[in-house]
Amino acid sequence: MDIITRLDEILREAKSDIEKVSNFEELEKIRVKYLGRKSEITNILKSLGELPKEIRPSAGKKSNLVKNEISKLLENKNAQLEEKIFNELIKKESIDITEPGEKIPIGHMHPITRMRMEVEDIFTSMGFAIMSGPEIELEYYNFEALNIPKDHPARDMQDTIWTEDGNLLRTHTSCVQIRTMEKFKPPIRAIAPGRVFRYEETDASHEHTFYQVEGLMIDRNISVANLIAVMKTMLKEVFKRDVKVRLRPGYFPFVEPGFELDINCLICGGKGCPVCKYSGWVELLPCGMVHPNVLKAGGIDPNEYSGFAFGMGLDRLVMMRYEINDIRLFHSGDLRFLEQF
Repeated sequence: MDIITRLDEILREAKSDIEKVSNFEELEKIRVKYLGRKSEITNILKSLGELPKEIRPSAGKKSNLVKNEISKLLENKNAQLEEKIFNELIKKESIDITEPGEKIPIGHMHPITRMRMEVEDIFTSMGFAIMSGPEIELEYYNFEALNIPKDHPARDMQDTIWTEDGNLLRTHTSCVQIRTMEKFKPPIRAIAPGRVFRYEETDASHEHTFYQVEGLMIDRNISVANLIAVMKTMLKEVFKRDVKVRLRPGYFPFVEPGFELDINCLICGGKGCPVCKYSGWVELLPCGMVHPNVLKAGGIDPNEYSGFAFGMGLDRLVMMRYEINDIRLFHSGDLRFLEQF
């Protein structure tokens, strides 16, 4: 069989093989078979110099024509396979751009965080600075500097969580009082919002972890009247209305005199419920005039300066505003509750 006839056969075989190809892997094998370094066409082109001179030009021309034709067939088949795959992807992964997209849930601030920011805004508008302190506190700042020595019976009022090294999880943010007085000199207007901890059983109105705001004002001639004015302004701004309050004598070692500021229960309207323990009143603000011993611990002369301090629970404020009847809901992680805010 002469070379020209064989080249025609090779072209026919290549056409037949390429038509049967169904994937890129098979197509690559066909390419190597007919156009690879060891293919028959390549060997013919390499051996052209051995052919008689009279058929050498025609054999060379024919070889290149067959090679080019097979290359075109391979390119066309490759394009067909790509188009086939693309069409299949369109069917499987087509997107209807007119169809509504999936709504991505967006988080929001916890109601206690929102209340904290609101309270901070209220007090900063009255000239108060925002202070902070460590949650793992020294015994000195949590008790002794606040006029509660080791043998003082008032320590029994604090359900304390102690650490192995003798420190404790702060039971109030009042300890920031001393840190503030040590750092700044009067006049002082400051609040200290933050998380506090108590080792106690939980119920509808008590939780082992909750949030407080400690407030402190120290200057010359500060009186109870200043305390009441600031508290009423704060409560009116928080609840967006006048709130009925009462001031009862109360004992707190770090103030003298001390008071319990209660508000009329906004959940039951004073009729009685589990939150107010059926009294119609909710204990909201322990407060009073800063004890002289506390001023001395902060490096301030009690003969020259006086001041008031208060501490309120942010959780309680949120409960009153939104009429929530169980403080344990705030840290339950129940999205059904949290998403309402």
